[in-house]
Amino acid sequence: MNEKQRVLFSIACVYLRQKHKRRSVWVHKTIQARSRHGEYHRLVQELRLDEVRFQQYFRLDRTQFDELLRRVGPLIAKDDTRIRRAISPGERLAICLGFLATGDSYRTISFSYRVGHSTVAGIVADVAKAIWDSLVEDYMPVPTTEDWRDIASEFYHRWNFPNCLGSIDGKYVVIQAPSNSGSLFYNYKGTFSIVLLAVVDAKYCFRIIDVGSYGKTSDGGTLANSPFGNGLRNGTLCLPEDTLLPGADHLGPQPHVFIADEAFPLRRDLMRTKSDIRRVQRTVRMAEKTIGSVTAVW
Repeated sequence: MNEKQRVLFSIACVYLRQKHKRRSVWVHKTIQARSRHGEYHRLVQELRLDEVRFQQYFRLDRTQFDELLRRVGPLIAKDDTRIRRAISPGERLAICLGFLATGDSYRTISFSYRVGHSTVAGIVADVAKAIWDSLVEDYMPVPTTEDWRDIASEFYHRWNFPNCLGSIDGKYVVIQAPSNSGSLFYNYKGTFSIVLLAVVDAKYCFRIIDVGSYGKTSDGGTLANSPFGNGLRNGTLCLPEDTLLPGADHLGPQPHVFIADEAFPLRRDLMRTKSDIRRVQRTVRMAEKTIGSVTAVW
């Protein structure tokens, strides 16, 4: 056996030894005590007796929490095994909402709820997807042509802005830079982020959102690369036909438009403005205010 073969043999022996090394502890004793001392089984149950503190903790009241659990429970329930009992849907939802409300690290939550670090990561991803899947059709369905007409009517009657279909804005959501991502997520503010793009109606309700664009992408680029932007270009959003503006019949039928600030491109169906007219500025800021009200809570 030559020197090269001896080195390869030694590496193989080390690999096999590590591969077959048994865990010193199958379940850590702190995790074994979850049902007695975990945050869900102690603090959360106590908070149920105090409506105010419960809402401060979860950003939802007890009725809302229970209704959300009823909807997502079947989607996030896991089966018990012969080795251990599964984490209940209620505890899974509590872990996810706790993360969304506080932004605590997975490790911090794993200690307080007495579950594994990787378990917390999996729970947050699974429950967040279940929340979206179970609620999106009821609370943010894809607008139909009639829906767009209703939105335009609301903008006119509430804000004196005819033919407006929504206010658009973007929000940088700060993240830890993924490995080997370079400057993809680095934005002009000097942080790493993904971008949330939102369309808001006259009642400050989200109608369309897109999440996940690279932080380095401008608002205009985010719009162009989003399904919403593709729909604008391709004419597949079921927007209403052109209509006359109130008191301006001489102008002929005018297009329905979305409104945004100067960071977005100017299009026939997208009004970009720096106008000092109060009604215009107020409408432009609606998406920004709506996003701000959400980020103040979550």
